[in-house]
Amino acid sequence: MEITLYVLAVLLMVGGLVGNILPALPGIPMIFGGIWLAAAVNQYQHVGLWWLVVIGLLGTLGVIVDFVAATLGAKRVGASPLALSGAGLGTLIGMFFGIAGLLLGPFAGALLGELASGTSVLRSAHVGAATWMGLLFGTLIKLVISFIMIGLFAFAMLIG
Repeated sequence: MEITLYVLAVLLMVGGLVGNILPALPGIPMIFGGIWLAAAVNQYQHVGLWWLVVIGLLGTLGVIVDFVAATLGAKRVGASPLALSGAGLGTLIGMFFGIAGLLLGPFAGALLGELASGTSVLRSAHVGAATWMGLLFGTLIKLVISFIMIGLFAFAMLIG
């Protein structure tokens, strides 16, 4: 039974890495779930409370980055407050429409928000593109945080 649970833990971590790129899966929560499962199977001998707290805080940071990255991309190019709100709203609404919604939602929200503020279509498209670049940068940061989480877990398993 232990082997099956360890295999499930590894599958959760690998699935979480894939989920950081394919937004249909909750990447970081899956990775943390796999780490927690492996720690529990090992009866927390190697990965105890403090390791889980540190890894969990990193995971929380990754999830926050995921939600604000698109908005920060728009802000970086001086987007209007309506565009920033649109990017955040587009990200939130896009979550319910699968991969296409997560990829297009922030862009469309920022674009529509910037258009509503009275700027040109070209400027609005620029803000939308910056929002999308923020989303890509956020994905990169999530991947880095995910690998750090897994690395800390592996380190704790080796030294514990």
